[in-house]
Amino acid sequence: MILGEWLALAAIALAVGFFIGAVGVGGILLIPALVWLGGVPIHQATATALFSFLFTGFAGTWLFQHRGSIDWIITRPVLAGALVFSYLGARVNAMANAHALTLIIALVVVFAGAYILLPIRQNNAGYRDGRSRRQQLLLLSVGALAGFGSGLSGAGGPLFSVPMMLLSGFVPLAAIGASQVLQVVAALSGSLGNLQYGSIDFRLAGWVVLFELAGTLAGTRAAHAASVTALRHTAAGLCMITGILMLVRSR
Repeated sequence: MILGEWLALAAIALAVGFFIGAVGVGGILLIPALVWLGGVPIHQATATALFSFLFTGFAGTWLFQHRGSIDWIITRPVLAGALVFSYLGARVNAMANAHALTLIIALVVVFAGAYILLPIRQNNAGYRDGRSRRQQLLLLSVGALAGFGSGLSGAGGPLFSVPMMLLSGFVPLAAIGASQVLQVVAALSGSLGNLQYGSIDFRLAGWVVLFELAGTLAGTRAAHAASVTALRHTAAGLCMITGILMLVRSR
């Protein structure tokens, strides 16, 4: 990689961290950047990206917990569901055909962009609180699906958990807060699966983590601002453009 590619990757990692902290979605953008700028195969790119989210997860968890924005009654069953299924997703990733995996990730990117454009209610009236047994089972299922999708795609759990939690009727800020902790569990469990195949590029991971952490700090502040509509629209546009480019290049 030349200096310009390292700097471009740093800028993308900064944006990825920002959107992870602000809207819970954004990690998926790192994968095509690692492929196009880092020159690594798709399997290694997904594994490296997922490993980097271990550190943004720790940072996001601390920042959201410091602001009192993590509801642990909602978060705990999500983590329990993700613990095993992130590992299973990573194992399936290692066995998947590279072309098929690229298509899956491209479609996930486009889905993420479409989801971000969905309107968010502005008050907490009528939201689920996660206290009933049925809601706990629902959150367990969300964690399992998000964990498997995270391990399979390398996108990080928030890409899957946040839209599912919002569509299920949970408070947006609580969903984003839970997704920060989910990153830790999904990245740790999925990376253990990926390490069996030696597919993590630790040099690239170390570089992008530095900028992802700075972005997460800024994004967390934005998540607690009065409105993040412009941020959501920007993230949506980036996701949809990236996903379409990946679909075109994979043909």
